[in-house]
Amino acid sequence: MLRRIAALRPPPPRAVAAALVGGADAGYSSKSTSLPQKQQRVRDHAFDGIMEVQKRVRRFLALHALLLYAATPTAPSGKFSAGGSGAVSVPFSRLGALSRRQLRLAPLDAGNFMLRHPHAFHLFLHPVHRILHVRLTPRASAALRLEADAIASLRPGAVLRLRKLLLLAPPHHRLRLEHIRLLRRDFGLPDDFADSVILSNPALFRLTPDGFVEFVPSPDDPPDLTVAAVERSRERHYREHRAPGAGEEDARFAFPTRFPPGFKIGKYFRIAVWKWQRLPYASPYADVSGHDLRSLEAQRRMEKRAVAAVHELLSLTVDKRTTLERLALFRDALGVPKKIKEFLLKYQGIFYISTRGNQGKLHTVFLREAYYKGELLDSNEIHDARRKLEELLLMSREKANLDRMFTSMGRGWDELGGGRRGGAELREKFLGDAGGRKRKVGADDEDDGADSGEDSGVESLYID
Repeated sequence: MLRRIAALRPPPPRAVAAALVGGADAGYSSKSTSLPQKQQRVRDHAFDGIMEVQKRVRRFLALHALLLYAATPTAPSGKFSAGGSGAVSVPFSRLGALSRRQLRLAPLDAGNFMLRHPHAFHLFLHPVHRILHVRLTPRASAALRLEADAIASLRPGAVLRLRKLLLLAPPHHRLRLEHIRLLRRDFGLPDDFADSVILSNPALFRLTPDGFVEFVPSPDDPPDLTVAAVERSRERHYREHRAPGAGEEDARFAFPTRFPPGFKIGKYFRIAVWKWQRLPYASPYADVSGHDLRSLEAQRRMEKRAVAAVHELLSLTVDKRTTLERLALFRDALGVPKKIKEFLLKYQGIFYISTRGNQGKLHTVFLREAYYKGELLDSNEIHDARRKLEELLLMSREKANLDRMFTSMGRGWDELGGGRRGGAELREKFLGDAGGRKRKVGADDEDDGADSGEDSGVESLYID
């Protein structure tokens, strides 16, 4: 009976039948060979590891800025003068209050961070005032001084990068001074760049009364000033790896791509990437304000030009990375869509967005081709100087002889914890309880990581 009923049913359509048997025609007609508008972010642990270190660097720089803000000269004589190192110290009570008010840190966070990084901060009981003071160690001061010297020595390169940044904002080639100020560390500019770079070079820059920095043409500009970094790398790669019979059209507008581990690349996505790589586009330095953008082809080319503009801005930075929030300040100048995060996630082979830091609220954009296994390929003096500070913050506190420093703090533990209860908690964590047992350090305590194998020399400098 069932066979007779099945024989009376009409046969399924050809497309449906092909899908039921796995037909290739039906499968291909349901796929698209264009890049999807939305993609999920695939984690890359090499870049996330960099941001784990940067969390400590940002906390250190914030506390150092507060220390300079509230600095008072250290006693010029005595055993705490440390051979005339020129260090300044502040009462920890004042620094803790500033950190809670301006950095919104918990009451024990500032003291906990300083005790966990004794190679960077030195806590001591002031010999005159008899209150707890804090100052930078000589190694931390040397690392900061090394970075400042590198920035000063590479100032001509910073001037050139700033001029190229202004050229990325056609047709007027002008940007807000405040936006550039927020990007100054990424570009290797000094803190006083408004005076030392802009106002000191009136033949190259113009500072308008309404707070804009404008590009001033100069006959001394190099001829390749408006040549993008991707064009140089593309030409170099084509000359070095050109194969016989290779089509120049495939490499003329292509970007170096390297997808993160675990990124699924299907056949149709691979075709879409191949089509996008062959798509022509205008240079990010070209003025396209008068172009007709009503056609779909023109919109695709403008989107690829926006990718080239973000690529060029990241190439101009010292560490080949910047935060998504800072990048959004230049969205109009670069021609990037409003949903900039979704836009960059479409091109995960070119950029990577890390959400490590500030409880996932901070987004850092990396240029993938500039890194290999978490290391910057084309390093520079400023980046090397910053690595010295990172290595200092990663040194294990077990390699510093802290017994004498903890003993010299005396009743300063109560000030460090903001009271007897907090001081007792920190003392138990770092010195141990009555039985000599220290609290087990968890993941939330920001363990210092690998052993460095060397002593910081803090005690030999500050304590006899």
